[in-house]
Amino acid sequence: MTATLPHAGPAPHAGPAPHAPAVPSVGALVRQVRSGAYGPDPAHERVSVAFTTSQAVRHHGRAGGYRNEVLSLRLAAAVGSCAVEPRSLPAAALDDCAGASVAELLDHPLLPVRIAALDAYLMHVRPHTPEHGARPHVVPRGDSLHRSRSRARAVVDLLPASGPRRVLVVGVVNSLLEQLRARGIGYVPCDLKGGATEWGEPVRTDARAELAHCDAILASGMTLGNGSFQPLLDHAARTGTPLVMFAQTGSAVLPRFLGAGVSAVSAEPYPFFWLDGGPGVIHRYGGSR
Repeated sequence: MTATLPHAGPAPHAGPAPHAPAVPSVGALVRQVRSGAYGPDPAHERVSVAFTTSQAVRHHGRAGGYRNEVLSLRLAAAVGSCAVEPRSLPAAALDDCAGASVAELLDHPLLPVRIAALDAYLMHVRPHTPEHGARPHVVPRGDSLHRSRSRARAVVDLLPASGPRRVLVVGVVNSLLEQLRARGIGYVPCDLKGGATEWGEPVRTDARAELAHCDAILASGMTLGNGSFQPLLDHAARTGTPLVMFAQTGSAVLPRFLGAGVSAVSAEPYPFFWLDGGPGVIHRYGGSR
């Protein structure tokens, strides 16, 4: 897909469909998008800008650091994003995306490109507004650790008010674990990278093996980009286990699964809280508070 793509003129923009049914999988959601369930034909919607954002973090007072890299696509006024493993995205991927239609990118061989394109399209037709079910929540200004902790409180608030006993945390964010600890909620940290938490707890690498031992799930939107989301969704839909998603990746994608296994979403579109000192806004869906 590295060849230069011709540029089409403006296409007719049908208004979004008033309602699209809940879906059991990302594949089913893509089929809905292609069929016009959300309005404009993705073949007529073209990505104008593709870019990556890389970040290295080491908070003062924290023992370790980490790296982030995110692919983002601009569609009209919307930006869709998908996190990738640092340095794993081929440079040609950006050339593939710039000027391509959403329909073309939904067939791209790289899963992160497909997710970023789907996110951009859904951000375009279902922006994070109250009419679409979003509740804005301000993350106050401050240094990166202060803002991380503020976001963590807002995310953990989306867990059931009755308080789960043991939460499977997929995608380890130490501020989220810190907030669970402060509330006396047990957790099982899980991340494909393994390692240990800030408190020396081993990080499990097989989330599916831990599902039966936890009564709630708190999962990163990165699961969309690495293909590990579907087993979590299936388990939650089958068992009724609360599944709360915190999403920079796929922030406009994951609200589409509310009622189909996902119980709540903290949606954080680009620009993310770690890019400046704020204040900023995340958008919360579902939850009991």
